[in-house]
Amino acid sequence: ADHREGANTISISVLERDKMKLIKLLSTVSLSIAGVSGAGAGAPAAASTRPQLSITIRDGNFTDFDGLEPTITWENSQQLPQEVDLRYGIDLSAKTTNLASLPRRIWGRASRKFAADRFSLSTRLDMDVQRMDRVAFQIDAADNDNDLKLTMFGSAAASLKRFATSPRVSHIEFTKGFDNDGNRITVNPRYNVDYDHMDVVMTYDADDTLISVTASKDDQVVTISQQLNDENMISPTISRDGSLTLAWDRKLGDHNSVRTTLNPNRSVEVEWKDEAWTANVNFPMEEDSMKGATVHIKRDVRF
Repeated sequence: ADHREGANTISISVLERDKMKLIKLLSTVSLSIAGVSGAGAGAPAAASTRPQLSITIRDGNFTDFDGLEPTITWENSQQLPQEVDLRYGIDLSAKTTNLASLPRRIWGRASRKFAADRFSLSTRLDMDVQRMDRVAFQIDAADNDNDLKLTMFGSAAASLKRFATSPRVSHIEFTKGFDNDGNRITVNPRYNVDYDHMDVVMTYDADDTLISVTASKDDQVVTISQQLNDENMISPTISRDGSLTLAWDRKLGDHNSVRTTLNPNRSVEVEWKDEAWTANVNFPMEEDSMKGATVHIKRDVRF
């Protein structure tokens, strides 16, 4: 979901052959959006952000509302004593008639900076309301003077008595940055505890060229991004098994861009951003026809 403040999002995945049905459906969706906007119009500006409505159509189902999966996301922020920044929110199902299954997820993040902004620490907690036995957590720490960052993911028992004694780390990673004659190098070792998988991501950023290498004992992937001019960038990616992916990014003006990704013998993916509109098109290459082509359209509505 898109968590930008003050934005309501319509997210629609459709099959190309159902364009006319989509147009009819958008009229109905617009009424729903207007209802959400009106409900929040009387709230004080400083009280909270407006809710965000996200509607997704699954499997090209336009005959009724069974194909819709609407969700409402609300979030807010405030500053606590000791300069602690707090953000929190909730995801709700806008379709169910069962009040018990209405909330899907609640989350909160607390952040603070120390020693004249040299150090920063942030902790986020997420809970699946339908499975309230455990709480997922994310911890981010940074030493800005030494260009060092730590990120940790895990979960713990939801019970307050057991929370401090039952945490389980599932993923941990460090990122260290270096400056080299005006160029930037980063080293990012990562370890997934659940899958016992370790890899490292190394990047070298030199003006118009960015080289990224992801290496593990099983695979190595190299991406070279080259800025051709102010509007165009190409990014070929090659893996150890010889598979190749080619991405082309083109800027079309302020807030407008197109990204085309070619996966030989698999698919062609196009992402077109036009200010508030974002369209994603996927063309499979395995089939003789374009029946498998899908279109995903998203519109950010601000009110």
